[in-house]
Amino acid sequence: GLYRHSPLNEGAWGRGNGFPALGLAIILDNFPENHPERPALIAMARAHLTALAPYQDGDGLWHNLIDRPESYAEFTATAMIGIAISTGLRQGWLEEPDWLPRLEQAWAAIKGRIDADGLTLTNVCTGTGKQKKLEDYYFRDAILGRDDRGAAMACLLALEMRSGVPEVTSH
Repeated sequence: GLYRHSPLNEGAWGRGNGFPALGLAIILDNFPENHPERPALIAMARAHLTALAPYQDGDGLWHNLIDRPESYAEFTATAMIGIAISTGLRQGWLEEPDWLPRLEQAWAAIKGRIDADGLTLTNVCTGTGKQKKLEDYYFRDAILGRDDRGAAMACLLALEMRSGVPEVTSH
């Protein structure tokens, strides 16, 4: 149920899984309620999030390699997956008891990795093309500083958190 980033290895890159989760959430947010394919899209989104769920770490983050906890915890993947979870909760295609705690953890983790200056982010993966070997993903730089990708995903998650997610305690 995880997306592999390259056909050359088994790397389930964090953003390579965050983008499909985010994309389906955006589509479902704008897809007609009565469209005959909507249930199939919801099933795809749920299946992907369900595959991702066990890999959220104790701090609420997903890692640069989703299924490799020894890889570093990654900011943008966590934000994108958080947006997808929030959208699913808001739209009612994810169940609150299972998903609200995951969202709260992810939101707290993202906020905790934005410095007080509002500009310095912790552990945003640098741009990553397909890597030849799984090991190459371990050596992708983890940016500590300004990053447009990370900031954009944090802002999108913040907007989503303001949009009416039920009972999130850590706005």
